[in-house]
Amino acid sequence: QVEFAESGGGVVQPGGSLTLSCAASTRFAVTWHRQAPGKEREFVAGISTHGQITDYADSVKGRFHISRDKSKNMVYLQMNNLEFEDTAVYLCGGSPLSIWAPVDYWGQGTQVTVSS
Repeated sequence: QVEFAESGGGVVQPGGSLTLSCAASTRFAVTWHRQAPGKEREFVAGISTHGQITDYADSVKGRFHISRDKSKNMVYLQMNNLEFEDTAVYLCGGSPLSIWAPVDYWGQGTQVTVSS
């Protein structure tokens, strides 16, 4: 059974920071997506199985950083300078192929709310 489990969501003020965690096997390239109310799910960031290739949505480049600790089977999304528009449910998912392949497995999601 393949499982992806997110944690670390919460409420943060604009300009603040938050780090999300995803328990994920090293067999998978892992991507973070987010879905805001009334909007489609969108890609946020991805990291390859070995951690050497990353990709980011234009909207988060320079503010978010994705990394993975293979010894702990964890992937992290460090989010800095958060904006109201970053409010969404954040989901991690994985594909055994690449960060640009369709996600085969999803976590349940964690809520991030940016509010003053």
